[in-house]
Amino acid sequence: MNKNKDVAGEEPSGALMADVARLAGVAISTVSRALANPGRVNEKTRTKINAAARQLGYTPNAMARGLRIGKSNIIMIILPGSLYYGVSQIIPQVLQSINKTLIQGGYNLMIANLDRDEASERHILDLAFGGSVRGAIILSSKLPEVDGRSLANSGLPIVSMLLDMSDAGLQSVVTNDREAVRDVTAELVRLGHRRFFYLAGPEGNYHDVERYGGVLEALDAAGLPRQAVRRSGGRLDYQHGFDIGVQAADDFTKLAEKPTAVIATSDDMAISFISRIKRVGLRIPDDLSVVSFDGSPVCEFSAPPLSTIEQPVEEMGRAAVELLLDAIGRAHNPATLRTVIRSRLILRESIAVAKT
Repeated sequence: MNKNKDVAGEEPSGALMADVARLAGVAISTVSRALANPGRVNEKTRTKINAAARQLGYTPNAMARGLRIGKSNIIMIILPGSLYYGVSQIIPQVLQSINKTLIQGGYNLMIANLDRDEASERHILDLAFGGSVRGAIILSSKLPEVDGRSLANSGLPIVSMLLDMSDAGLQSVVTNDREAVRDVTAELVRLGHRRFFYLAGPEGNYHDVERYGGVLEALDAAGLPRQAVRRSGGRLDYQHGFDIGVQAADDFTKLAEKPTAVIATSDDMAISFISRIKRVGLRIPDDLSVVSFDGSPVCEFSAPPLSTIEQPVEEMGRAAVELLLDAIGRAHNPATLRTVIRSRLILRESIAVAKT
């Protein structure tokens, strides 16, 4: 028997499945079931096996397993967080585009998670390492990693959508966040606005870095000091956009010198901000112009209709699937890792000329 393969036909890196079985005190077939179908093994046994695998550094090759059990036609999508929060406004559009394109290619879509807690991360990794999915699209979030296992090491083709991970060697489909916010800030400057209020996502987040960077570039180009923009937020995830907007309204009312234009990094933030700020008697856009990012359908029906930078989620969904299916069908590396699809500004009644 080839010593580079274990009894179950795995192609592991480092330790063998037999070593894991010996350390855990179980049969090799039990280890195989625990890794491929965790639900078929009781929790106590599964815990022993996982501990042994971690101790030995055992990482099964999911692609080798796929050849043994038959290639799956299921693609999993990994969501950024709970659908109960506001970003779910654009997620249905993303899912619809991805699902339609996958069906045309002969594949099926599976939502791998409805949250990003530790149990969900383990489930995603079990699917990846268990050979039950053929590839993964990860939406606007980092790769799952638990107890030394990472999606990056699963052997699956992966495409990141709405988050640039090309520096880490991952194919990424993104929009031009920085340029789009820079252009809308420049438009506000053209309308006479000189004091700005920025509603931020979590500090250090890719989207926040890019979008706030666009604001600063526009101020620099206009010869305005960077102190012309005040920030609110920076702690909560985008899934809590409504809460960020509510807090931002409170922060705004405490400012001695009020900005005349608000740039929100999500529609949710802008909508809740407008709702709260109107309670103190401010009028949109007479007293305060507001623009946001995402392009959720609800923006058209806000009061007033909300100007927004629309993310091209349908085009991006198609592009992500096409890249993933190309990766599944080839052995060589792609020519480019970063695909940029331009967003567009939709001007509505929430923006006006600044009062002198």
